[in-house]
Amino acid sequence: MKYNFDSIIDRKNTNSLKWDLFDDEYPMWVADMDFYAAPLIYESVNRKAKHGVYAYSFVNDDVYDSYINWWKKYGLGMQKDELLFATGVMPSIASIIRAFSDVGDNVLIQTPVYHVFFYVILDNDRDVVENQLIYDSKSEDVKTAYTIDFDDLEEKFKDPKTKLMLLCNPHNPIGKIWDGEILEKIAALAKKHNVIVVSDEIHCDLTDPNLKYVPFASLDEKLSNNSFTCISPSKTFNIAGLQSSAVFTRNKELYERLERQLAIDYFNHPNIFSIDATIAAYKSEDWLNELREILFSNKMIVDEFLKAEIPEIRLVPANATYLLWLDCSQLNRGDHEDGFSNDLSEFLREKAGLFLSPGVQFGENGDDFLRMNIACPQELLLEGLNALKIGIEKYKIK
Repeated sequence: MKYNFDSIIDRKNTNSLKWDLFDDEYPMWVADMDFYAAPLIYESVNRKAKHGVYAYSFVNDDVYDSYINWWKKYGLGMQKDELLFATGVMPSIASIIRAFSDVGDNVLIQTPVYHVFFYVILDNDRDVVENQLIYDSKSEDVKTAYTIDFDDLEEKFKDPKTKLMLLCNPHNPIGKIWDGEILEKIAALAKKHNVIVVSDEIHCDLTDPNLKYVPFASLDEKLSNNSFTCISPSKTFNIAGLQSSAVFTRNKELYERLERQLAIDYFNHPNIFSIDATIAAYKSEDWLNELREILFSNKMIVDEFLKAEIPEIRLVPANATYLLWLDCSQLNRGDHEDGFSNDLSEFLREKAGLFLSPGVQFGENGDDFLRMNIACPQELLLEGLNALKIGIEKYKIK
């Protein structure tokens, strides 16, 4: 390997949400990585820091070109006047919700899904409508482990109060790349019922080696015109703290309304370090390719460990993200006042120092699951897995 993915980085006392907010020995919950940033990013941030002046900045043409050139490899052509800068994907989604729906309207999500989707909808006084994904606990194929209930999706779209759909592509937490056929079916139904699709594609680069995702906006323009695509280097290159993202749409009316809303919300002002870091990130594809190999290897380690050491827990088949979805249903004895996954997560924290995200955060149909972040050196991963084994052994006899 050309890059360093083995060093154990001491992140304690760095104001890290992952490592300093709580005292867990193995925090494998929040979605950031325990790896050094790509060297080009590190160098760009240091150059800016050494300059000594940290004043206002603007998004220059090089930033737009970075996005445009990066997405060419995914078959998505962009123009500068189709991209809007924003401080993050979730701020973008919040602005979209405010601009394109009214208080009391519905926003559809496909659960289990990223838990902040719930917050951004409810905090803006809109109603959550769930199109629950269908889970096949026996499937060993990522294509069939989770599928979409399209009959239910259309029923929810028919409600005139349903104005927006938040699509997660690839999907967090199930780690699935939605293929072109599935996306076309979603797009056709959304167009039929005049629902705007907001595609969160922040995990798009984190696929298994030699796999590519399909951008929603790369579909036929007649299908994808009624959509926004939210993109960012932050998850791929572990630079969420630098607050950089963009929103893409070809629809000029949607573009202009969102441009105004982002300005009203003051979400369109860049962090001074984010400009050069974004440009550097999108010049770091060789680093990303090595990262994808590491993440895939870690996933295989988890799968083999669970089968050999904790057969009660099943790794749900996935082909994207560094977040694994663990089926713990065999351990669910029922009668859990706060939800099974909450109880199991808290037990593992108390008895084994391991913090995994409880699945119920992602929707009620996620309560038999835990989510595990495996973006860490193999040494830490193995320690976390051994902690999981110890915790589960204690849980079975409690």
